[in-house]
Amino acid sequence: MNWDIIQGKWQQFKGSVKQQWGDLTDDEIDQIAGDRDKLTGKLQEKYGWAKEDADRHIDDFFRDKS
Repeated sequence: MNWDIIQGKWQQFKGSVKQQWGDLTDDEIDQIAGDRDKLTGKLQEKYGWAKEDADRHIDDFFRDKS
């Protein structure tokens, strides 16, 4: 899925993101605002994943949303 679309529809994705990655707070999800780099960084921070792992999880998650 195109990240411009994700950014534009971030309000719609927030609930799904929170359900998928429950360790993210509502404030963190608001701060991410559809920015892939911010989401990657937060997932690395919260889950201890390498960048590549975080990117894979993001790709898998949003692939299902397209």
